[in-house]
Amino acid sequence: MENFFKLKENNTTFGTELLAGLTTFFAMSYIIFVNPSILSQTGMPFQAVFLSTIVAAVVSTLVMGLFANVPYALAPGMGLNAFFTFTVVFGLGFTWQEALAMVFICGLLNVFITVTKIRKMIIQAIPVSMQHAIGGGIGVFVAYIGLKNANLLSFLSDAKTITTINNQPYQATVESFKGGVFSVTSNGGIVPSLVNFTQSDALLALIGLLITVILVIRNVRGAILIGIVVTTLLAIPMGVVDLSAVNWSQNSLASAFSDLQVTIFAAFGPEGMGKLFSNPAKLPLVLMTIFAFSLSDTFDTLGTFIGTGRKTGIFSAEDERMLEEGSGFSSKMDKALFADAIGTSIGAIFGTSNTTTYVESAAGIGAGGRTGLTAVTTAVLLAASALLAPFVGIVPAAATAPALIIVGVMMLSSFADVQWDHLEEAVPAFFAGIFMALCYSISYGIAAGFIFYCFIKTLTGKSKEVHPILWVATGLFILNFIILAII
Repeated sequence: MENFFKLKENNTTFGTELLAGLTTFFAMSYIIFVNPSILSQTGMPFQAVFLSTIVAAVVSTLVMGLFANVPYALAPGMGLNAFFTFTVVFGLGFTWQEALAMVFICGLLNVFITVTKIRKMIIQAIPVSMQHAIGGGIGVFVAYIGLKNANLLSFLSDAKTITTINNQPYQATVESFKGGVFSVTSNGGIVPSLVNFTQSDALLALIGLLITVILVIRNVRGAILIGIVVTTLLAIPMGVVDLSAVNWSQNSLASAFSDLQVTIFAAFGPEGMGKLFSNPAKLPLVLMTIFAFSLSDTFDTLGTFIGTGRKTGIFSAEDERMLEEGSGFSSKMDKALFADAIGTSIGAIFGTSNTTTYVESAAGIGAGGRTGLTAVTTAVLLAASALLAPFVGIVPAAATAPALIIVGVMMLSSFADVQWDHLEEAVPAFFAGIFMALCYSISYGIAAGFIFYCFIKTLTGKSKEVHPILWVATGLFILNFIILAII
């Protein structure tokens, strides 16, 4: 174990890695239930997506841990699953089988740009100041996820601010919606505010946050995981978790395996790949959709690696040198990028949307995880969750939210390396860092940072300082925004 994962070399221990793996698992386990609830709206069997979510997460996370030896976990990405459901299927009219086929092709494209070192070249082209901004921005993003999961925020949206309901233009005269309301979009008029703490889950999250802060400040070993466990236990008497409502039966697992036959390999069936390219008129739309999938997937991953790996030493200076000078898979970053790249195709084979490196891995990293043993621990727990779904399900979002908030605070130190009094650096850094939390997307934050970086360099007559790859990436982001506006 020591020799394989190089624990001493990475200044960690077996116990620390196990605790970190547990922490990451609890921080991201919500996806096991949330992903099926989103994708099943397309007609995919809920139980099948539940199982395919676990399979995709386990396989790709094991590859990350055993091949790359880094503490990152993977699972179907939030945002990408919403794009799959509400834009690709509901908006563009593709079947879920066709959408899975596009996700599979997206995975192959990600493998291609990784093997051909395009992903690596993008990382090398990102200015150091932007990398620091992305690191701090990931912290803001993680903390914001925690605040939302804790239900500490409420958002007021009156009729004037609502733009769409169920992905259709909102009309105030419509009083009922077929199948109920599953999606509401509001414009900038929506107003956030702090809740009044009459809700038990918000109060529980606040108590959990205080407990976690005390444990972290007192340097208690396993502070973040202990905070999650204690908060979960408190959730029972506070009524946030109702043990009597939990279905302890395992019969659902048998039905899940039965339903999996519907989604597994569906991407390659007559309703998937066979139908996707049957209409030449739709080919441009298919290619644009695959491009949109790939761009978001790629920069979500790059942002997570850059944001969490530099400060913690997971990707050391030596590893960065090997990334630049080595060939093949000579660095941990090379291996990590490859492990992430194959995850999407694996998920599509079983029946789920894009699998990506989870930003919630920062919770485990914050708990001390430094090697692939953290990822392997998380993968084992994800696999066990198929059998122990009722136990996993009793951990409320309010219990994991404090962990995400504290980890986000820890990561904000990256902002200290940004020259905020130098506007040429501060403006792109703001959009790369703060904007990714405000628009709830790592890739869109990076896109905004890139666009303003190139704009300011051009404005100040320093366009030659912009790496050619950065120009290309910025152009692709702009093209992506145009495509999204069209489709």
